[in-house]
Amino acid sequence: MDGFEAKFPQNPALKTQKIVLGAQICLRILAIATSLAATWVMLTSKQSEEIIGITFYARYSYSSSMKFFTFANAVACAFSVLSLLFVLFLCRPGLSSANYFYLFLHDLFMMSLVLAGCAAATAEGYIGRYGNGHAGWSPICDHFGKFCNKMTSSVILSYLCLCFLLMLTILSASKSRQVQVFN
Repeated sequence: MDGFEAKFPQNPALKTQKIVLGAQICLRILAIATSLAATWVMLTSKQSEEIIGITFYARYSYSSSMKFFTFANAVACAFSVLSLLFVLFLCRPGLSSANYFYLFLHDLFMMSLVLAGCAAATAEGYIGRYGNGHAGWSPICDHFGKFCNKMTSSVILSYLCLCFLLMLTILSASKSRQVQVFN
């Protein structure tokens, strides 16, 4: 056993780099999957109900905050795919580690965008579920249950994406701190 360790010394820094790279790739794939799923569920959420002989429709596109939510998730998905390609490019030997700062800025921006979309959708969903008696807005979820359930599922998926992006932001921030500014 001593001879084996002498021939192949362990490099903890390299092992840590591989773990961080694996975590980055895994978290980016999870962020892509959850933002894509949230976008898809929201795009396909629609329902029509007949109330007192009049047909009413519920769609995400009738609300500007839901359109923003869907757009924010779609943009986060697309840019997360690009950042995944960038991370795979970063794992090549000989590249500057200063690129991790740009990755940190990207992750921070994507996290902020998804957070804004989640906040808008949560506020709209609350009004849809409970209404607002002071403004005269009645709840719609008792009439459009399928639509509200799909909307809730989409918001939950987006909050999961937000958690993954938060972890990525922390990971890329810690990685960018290791960058040497002065030679």
